[in-house]
Amino acid sequence: MSLDDVKSKIVEKIAGAPDFDAVIMFDFGDDGKIVVDGSQSPPSVSEEEHGEPDTTLVCSLETFENILAGSQDPNIAFMMGKLKVKGSMGLAMKLNAVLED
Repeated sequence: MSLDDVKSKIVEKIAGAPDFDAVIMFDFGDDGKIVVDGSQSPPSVSEEEHGEPDTTLVCSLETFENILAGSQDPNIAFMMGKLKVKGSMGLAMKLNAVLED
């Protein structure tokens, strides 16, 4: 799965999510970044940074693909160090519910 495929999947999941007024960055290291700006309606999803995000999730693209597919529990990934959270942990938990299948 490419960064564009992951971006499309995030757009699909965010579209059906309850509103959240926050900026979230998904940092996949060398594979790129995706920024979701929930302060807009509908939320914007881009590969460009818009200042300081409220929460940043750092993991490999492969780990995130597995989370989106439902084969990797994000809580387990976090405990194993495969997923790191910078910023609001509460917002990350809220996002967890949105991303799960």
